[in-house]
Amino acid sequence: MKILFIHPNMPGQYKHLARMLAADPANEVVFLTKPKPGVEIPGVLKVEYEVSREVDKATHRYLIPVERGIFVAQEVWRVCKQMKDSGFTPDVICGHLGWGEGFFLKDIFLDTPVLSLLEFFYEAHGADVGFLANVDGEAMQADQAAKLRIKNMIHLSNLTWCDWGVTPTYFQLDRHPKIFHPKISVLHDGVDTDAARPGKGSTLTLPNGLKLSPQDEVVTYISRNFEPYRGIDPFMRAASIIQKRRPNCHIIMVGADGVSYGASLKPGEIPYRQRLLKELQFDKARLHTLGFLSYEEMLKVMQISSAHIYLTVPFVLSWSMMEAMAAGCVVIGSDTAPVREVIRDGENGLLVDFFSPEQIADKVDEVFAHRDRMRDIRHEARETILQRYALDKVLPLHMELIRDLAERRLPPPTAAHIEAINREVLKQRQEDAHEKAQKTA
Repeated sequence: MKILFIHPNMPGQYKHLARMLAADPANEVVFLTKPKPGVEIPGVLKVEYEVSREVDKATHRYLIPVERGIFVAQEVWRVCKQMKDSGFTPDVICGHLGWGEGFFLKDIFLDTPVLSLLEFFYEAHGADVGFLANVDGEAMQADQAAKLRIKNMIHLSNLTWCDWGVTPTYFQLDRHPKIFHPKISVLHDGVDTDAARPGKGSTLTLPNGLKLSPQDEVVTYISRNFEPYRGIDPFMRAASIIQKRRPNCHIIMVGADGVSYGASLKPGEIPYRQRLLKELQFDKARLHTLGFLSYEEMLKVMQISSAHIYLTVPFVLSWSMMEAMAAGCVVIGSDTAPVREVIRDGENGLLVDFFSPEQIADKVDEVFAHRDRMRDIRHEARETILQRYALDKVLPLHMELIRDLAERRLPPPTAAHIEAINREVLKQRQEDAHEKAQKTA
């Protein structure tokens, strides 16, 4: 079988799937990506494309993402044409095509089925946009809504011509127009539970030489960037409270001072974490910012964590939360749509109001006051990942979907299998909706 992966940031969500397919010598696996020096997968041929054109200054600001997507699509078309001319026509294409890569794919590989990773469909209301308005005081405006409508042109194109789609959570499925739901399977890309696991006797030595272990009071927070979308403001305010209440507690932050999601920092603007450091009181000797860490070092942080705080607006769920659960952390998560799909409050984690630093600090106190009960929650957290999101559960389903598409079986029989497996999640969603309706009645 010939498989073409497309993702601008190799390997993205295809790290494990591409490796598994390439391990079979009967497969020919090609990965199309933007220049990624040093990133390789054994047995996978990496092919790079590079966009050199810039958006014209006269382009309407609503159309900037679309025009950029067209430039990307043209380069992808050019490279795919070279592949086809050299004799490579894939049996199936697996792509995260949210930046425009897929606009012209079917003009090159007309008869090749496409399995599209559908990560997010933007909305003006009910998801990430506007969620933080009650923090920064900025109401959702018509201009922003209009920009989102146009930005979705790329995603609507993907939804229209892809043969099948996968999305990691039901929250993400719900963002997409219902007319397309019949051709989308809810299937997570998977958590490596052999790597992300509780560490017996784990220790972590910080850059200042301090050694911490699970016997210490350690609160952890991990985010690619310390930004509003991932709750940097309520976290830092909670951290200040925690330090005042618990004089022996160390707080570890992993990440950087940039912005991945939402409005970018303006030139010269002070990063959010640094602003809050100036505004709030901290014992700097017990607040440790480690920056970016290797995957192995990040897991060590999780393995010595007493309480792991994960906050997010209604948006894409971070891998780090799932990995923290797999590592046996007590996750204190925001009571927001994507988190609620995985964490059941008091069973496999604890849920808090995203906007309440006091409640976050109270939950940290609860963790230390009830260590025996937390042991059960840690166990259930890992069990949740093992049963629903572990690689050995989800990768075979991805493989079956790919085979179905390669053999032109549409709708893929595997889709019904996936839906049956997801019945527990669907039942939980129905119960949550019923409970919410009762509370508002």
